[in-house]
Amino acid sequence: MARQPAPFAPFEWKIAWRYLRARRAEGGVSVMTWISLIGITLAVFALIATLAVRSGFRSDFVGTILGANAHVTVYNPGEIDANGRIDRTIPNYAEMAARVAGVAGVTRAAPLVKGQVMAAAQNRNAGVEVFGIAAADLAALPGIVNTDRSYGDLSRFDQGIALGSGVARELGVTVGDRIKLISPNGARTPMGTSPRVNAYEVVYVFSAGRYDIDRTRAYMPFAEAQAYFNREGVADEIEVMVTEPERLDRVLIPILTAAGDGAQVWTWQDASGGFLRALEVEDNVMFIILSILVLIATMNIVSGLIMLVKNKGRDIGILRTIGLSEGSILRVFFICGAFTGILGTLMGVVLGCLFAIYIDPIFSFVNFVMGGGVWDPAIRGIYALPAELRLADVLKAAGLSLGLSCVVTYFPARRAARLNPVEALRYE
Repeated sequence: MARQPAPFAPFEWKIAWRYLRARRAEGGVSVMTWISLIGITLAVFALIATLAVRSGFRSDFVGTILGANAHVTVYNPGEIDANGRIDRTIPNYAEMAARVAGVAGVTRAAPLVKGQVMAAAQNRNAGVEVFGIAAADLAALPGIVNTDRSYGDLSRFDQGIALGSGVARELGVTVGDRIKLISPNGARTPMGTSPRVNAYEVVYVFSAGRYDIDRTRAYMPFAEAQAYFNREGVADEIEVMVTEPERLDRVLIPILTAAGDGAQVWTWQDASGGFLRALEVEDNVMFIILSILVLIATMNIVSGLIMLVKNKGRDIGILRTIGLSEGSILRVFFICGAFTGILGTLMGVVLGCLFAIYIDPIFSFVNFVMGGGVWDPAIRGIYALPAELRLADVLKAAGLSLGLSCVVTYFPARRAARLNPVEALRYE
């Protein structure tokens, strides 16, 4: 009894390679092979590019939030004062901040004073949200101080204010200029409360990487903010930074315990949770849609293989009569289809990775060709299209393409293997 050759023997690869190099008379097969190859390449490229932009957008969004905002905010739910108004200030803010800072996993706890004012300079006005904060605490915010787009002298913060780049642009000011801050809740007099107008020198202009922050925020020395907003001896909230901001469940209860009775917390996930959940839903939907695109591209392999099997019916009959088994025939045509899928996947991975790596010059070129204005930070919230290439995303896209290519290739290859050699050679 003759010994059967091992699966995927060299002669099977050789036959498959000859079939892939279709002659001019079999140009239809060659065209279908090229269409399949290009389709899979573009589908995998689109999937990797989308996954990279998705990952980059989420990382950039979360990074700008965590770099310029509190990971956890401790606040007082409020008590009704003698005048019947709800007082939400924290009188013992220094002691509370010290206790919270001692919690394991907390890197910083800083008291804040917050208020909304009107900023004016050079006959221009802009609404501004002012954060009163100590200079040392401001210097610990990476999204404010460790950016290439920020400029000025933060060591002079106690002598002026720090202004968001969007506010500075709106007012037409820069470092060294003076602006007026106008608050409706000013000095209390026998005639009522009069608006408070103070002038401050701009000593630092920052860019947090988010348009909504740069366009509305300013930082003021803590003691000056207390005097300006009538918060003498109190703070509005405690800004808390932790080592693992995406795992807040571990520290929330200890922070509440350290803050004391009546304290409540508000996390960055509470503030942006809706947007993050929307991103997650959109990510899943986009992955499904692009997976269908990859499936459609791999279906072209079926069309090409069916045409190849039809054209090679005589060859299949001859190969079967000289001793090739059904398994050898199946593997020959499986190699033909799988090779197209593998090559297309590799080319798509290369193009997708290059797109993610060089997205900035590509985006700049597109913006130049379109005459600018392709990306509006006022709508998008960030200044450029981000992309983050992750190995898991690349493997996910490549695995999906290769898996679908192998699955759809099996059926026409099995049809070729089951072709009756007598029927194939009857009219030859």
